[in-house]
Amino acid sequence: MRKAVDVSVDAMIEDLRTLVDIESPSRDLDALRASAKTVAAVLENRLGGRAVLVESEAGPHVRWSGGGEPKVLILGHHDTVFPLGTLERRPFRVEDGHATGPGVFDMLGGLVQAVHGLAALDDRSGVEILVTADEEVGSRSSRALIEERALACGAVLVFEGAADGGALKTGRKGCGTFQVRIKGRASHAGLEPAAGVNALVEAAHQVLDIAALGRPGIGTTVTPTVASAGTLDNVVPAEATVVVDVRVESADEKERIESAFAALAPHLPEAEVTVEGGIGRPPMPESASAELFALARRLLPGIEARAVGGGSDGNFTAALGVPTLDGLGAVGGGAHADHEYLVVDTMVERAHLVAGLVKAIQQA
Repeated sequence: MRKAVDVSVDAMIEDLRTLVDIESPSRDLDALRASAKTVAAVLENRLGGRAVLVESEAGPHVRWSGGGEPKVLILGHHDTVFPLGTLERRPFRVEDGHATGPGVFDMLGGLVQAVHGLAALDDRSGVEILVTADEEVGSRSSRALIEERALACGAVLVFEGAADGGALKTGRKGCGTFQVRIKGRASHAGLEPAAGVNALVEAAHQVLDIAALGRPGIGTTVTPTVASAGTLDNVVPAEATVVVDVRVESADEKERIESAFAALAPHLPEAEVTVEGGIGRPPMPESASAELFALARRLLPGIEARAVGGGSDGNFTAALGVPTLDGLGAVGGGAHADHEYLVVDTMVERAHLVAGLVKAIQQA
């Protein structure tokens, strides 16, 4: 076993720069292969052992194990939302106490903190790390592996960015996307408007029906986000599409919303409505994180808990009944935005929190 090392902010910044400089947009398989190899190299350099690349249609996932009976899964992802070329416009920088660059907050900074926290332990047995390649696009290729390893380990620490003020994420909404497709019939808008079936008018009816499904008072939001229809300004549109973002806090609401979308019916005679998609990430109840959050608060008194609207791979593990604590990653903000940043002064404290949590889980 390698000797434990102190946590160094300079070493963390070095590794963060290395990861950010390898751009890793979701679905870009060549970029993700390069990114996975870089993540594996960082893991092996800091923790020893061998990191394995798990090939998938979405790109390589990275697995590392400290050996022994699995007890805790360190969960993260190396794909980002930023297209190739973002780095040229927005290179990695450290200025005024902030690290900036594509992916520093979501979630490369969290990965680096986790690795360096583990490196500070002289015993890494029972620890597994899984860094996936498709979290930002729904985790379709990685979900089964995530669930398998979560059940095997029995506890999950998720290194997505922290909530506002550094709070840990103890609850998450279930989330998903629906595509509502409307088929009508084209006709000349001037000569024979009544001969057509206007898909855009039908889409307007559907948007109002869909928006009415929301129940903000109990955390259910149903938000039409993207719509398209028509071909030319003198043609009754024959097709339209509406994309809808949905967030729910309970399994009952997930079932209600999915049933409501399945039951959508056309308003116009001869119009056709079809629905694709669903709520792919189940809700993460706060009960799933209670035990691990209590442990974190003993290690770092005063740290706060926050339930948030966004989803993560922790939704999957919590839904299985596996104790799951999220938001252990970078303290900062601006996820998915050009102003994304990480607060450098918090990195060492968060790495020590990782070490303390893992050690406590090992000894339980």
